[in-house]
Amino acid sequence: MAAAEANVTTGQGPGDTLPPMSGGIDIAAAIKESAIAAFVAALLTLPLLGLHAANVGAALLLRTRWELMLAAVGAVFVGRFLFVLVRDRRKRPRSGPSMFDRAVHTIHERMLIIGAAALLAAVILPFTEWGGDRYIIYTATTFLIYVMLGWGLNIVVGLAGLLDLGYVAFYAVGAYSYALIATQFGWSFWVVLPLAGVFAAFFGIVLGFPVLRLRGDYLAIVTLGFGEIIRVILINWYDVTNGPDGIIGIPRITFFGIEFKRGEGGFADLFGLEFSALHVMVFLYFVILTLAVITNLFTQRMRKLPAGRAWEALREDEIACRSLGINPTNIKLSAFALGAMFGGFAGSFFSVRAGFISPESFTFIESAIILAIVVLGGMGSQLGVVIAAAFVVIMPEVFRQFEEFRMLLFGGAMVLIMVWRPRGLLAFRSPTILMHPLAGKKTQILKKEGA
Repeated sequence: MAAAEANVTTGQGPGDTLPPMSGGIDIAAAIKESAIAAFVAALLTLPLLGLHAANVGAALLLRTRWELMLAAVGAVFVGRFLFVLVRDRRKRPRSGPSMFDRAVHTIHERMLIIGAAALLAAVILPFTEWGGDRYIIYTATTFLIYVMLGWGLNIVVGLAGLLDLGYVAFYAVGAYSYALIATQFGWSFWVVLPLAGVFAAFFGIVLGFPVLRLRGDYLAIVTLGFGEIIRVILINWYDVTNGPDGIIGIPRITFFGIEFKRGEGGFADLFGLEFSALHVMVFLYFVILTLAVITNLFTQRMRKLPAGRAWEALREDEIACRSLGINPTNIKLSAFALGAMFGGFAGSFFSVRAGFISPESFTFIESAIILAIVVLGGMGSQLGVVIAAAFVVIMPEVFRQFEEFRMLLFGGAMVLIMVWRPRGLLAFRSPTILMHPLAGKKTQILKKEGA
């Protein structure tokens, strides 16, 4: 009787057996897949690691480094084997969200506290023992530039869902706007800064009109072409942009009219300090920190306004937006314009910090890095952009001691993260508006990653 009930419950006949558990780990298949990956790695690392050209006196000799090559191949085999085990384990049905997913939800619930703590740490950084290191301040400033660029592009890609591969064009417009106006007319940075944002926003609208009917890959191709058009114009319009030679002698930033110079009338003399070149670097750090905070606050505010909710609706379904009476033309143009505006602000700051700009600073790789920051952090996530920017900017500096292998290690680390979190580090999107507070709490509990 019990056997009959069991057969009825499982749907099996008297002579049938239960199917194997889904999501099991096949060791033989894992070894085979790892061996194939190791073989491909051996082919790729043979010319890169196995063979090495060395200058010995006047002769050029080809030396072998088989132990280094075998170590790399072995690492690929072990790494692939572990990846297959983890992948097959994740195929098993889970009763609920993973520990990392719950941590992501907790982070979003404590976003205000985390943001305040991060801002406090950024403010006190120059006053700590690390603040006296020019290298650390310079790296932190570069990190904040990319955070600001990531937040600006996040408006277009993360909120509006428009793939933009030419964002570096707005960055270049802002940089050349300040460089040309400051060198030709002598205007200060504080006067040109808003103008650079306006000029970049204008170019964002110019880009937006041709791509109103495009989406997906076609949109990416057009924006990529727009970025290259701006770069080619900067190279060939020699009478205005000085072509590939760039613009030198860009006026440095002032403390609201007070120059950072040695001697009487300078910043140090006015405040009774000993002159140090670190003063201007710290001031530049606080300027870009302020601009980044303004960008974040503006974006967060826009997300709660009708325009921001329209961006997110456009990202989810453009046809549904039209049926609700939302004008996609105005929504797309506003996203391009506002995202470009912050790119122009960051470009003008880059120009005043560097003192020299050229078209080589605004190649496609810059657009790719900024887009990687947005995608790696999780599209639409402000905190994710900060974490991804820290990874993209600071990680190569950590690997600098490995010399020629640092970019290889950096690329491998990015691949591992994208395999582990294919939708970004913080892919969870909290709803902008909740119909009821209790409903919001239940949603946060029940939602899984990417919901």
